[in-house]
Amino acid sequence: MRNTSKITTAVLAAGALTLGLSACGADSASTDGPLIVAASPVPHAEILNYVKDNLAKKEGLDLQVKEFTDYVTPNTATQDGSVGANYFQNKPYLDDFNKKNGTDIVPVVTVHLEPLGLYSHKVKKADDLKSGATVAIPNDTVNEARALKLLAANGLITLKAGVGNEATPSDITKNPKNLKFKELEAAQTPRSLDDVDAAVVNGNYAIESDLKPSKDALILESPKNNPYGNFLAVKKDNEDDPRVKKLAKLLTSPEVKKFIQDKYAGSVLASF
Repeated sequence: MRNTSKITTAVLAAGALTLGLSACGADSASTDGPLIVAASPVPHAEILNYVKDNLAKKEGLDLQVKEFTDYVTPNTATQDGSVGANYFQNKPYLDDFNKKNGTDIVPVVTVHLEPLGLYSHKVKKADDLKSGATVAIPNDTVNEARALKLLAANGLITLKAGVGNEATPSDITKNPKNLKFKELEAAQTPRSLDDVDAAVVNGNYAIESDLKPSKDALILESPKNNPYGNFLAVKKDNEDDPRVKKLAKLLTSPEVKKFIQDKYAGSVLASF
């Protein structure tokens, strides 16, 4: 659902933060002003807007939601105080981001899981992929490894033993279908489906592109013992901000769990 303004690239997002949020920076850093939360449009902003419209007022929380379509700007904006929190990512991604960028963003509370899936406009089953088929995968470190692990878990490839969250196609040891990989920005993977044989797509981008992970995915991540739950995050030492505590409580409320179940019908799974 695209009912608020979006920024389509990290560069534009950064520009918008400079121009549009600089005046709000003081409020974001103060516990007295509104809590501005950066979020991916689907499902994160939808969940936050449900909280804003239905639950926040009763808790005395002034919640503002800012949507971004990239996986970089929400963290940089949280780090520099342009926003007070973000909600879009999982722990392996955040750990990698903090390590590479020298940031100190920390999780507050895990809210949901978006299962990663393999999709295709050309075949109905993963086994139907022909020899030499091209598969699009996200090109950021953690999501690329996650995509390859999904393919490996379903027998399409074999990865080196013990490979972690930095796995790339060079770590493939067996590739019986001789699959070729097209590495794209995560947001571009669903848009590539007409040009490739299949694509591994993050759950939020799948839903935003009118794909239903629970029905349309050829293969889908299992939620069991899954480390990729998405959480509310803040800059370190802001965990005790009373506004953040209020939002964390609301995001893990029975009302939000029901909203997730009713709206996403298994394509997004509550993690609390």
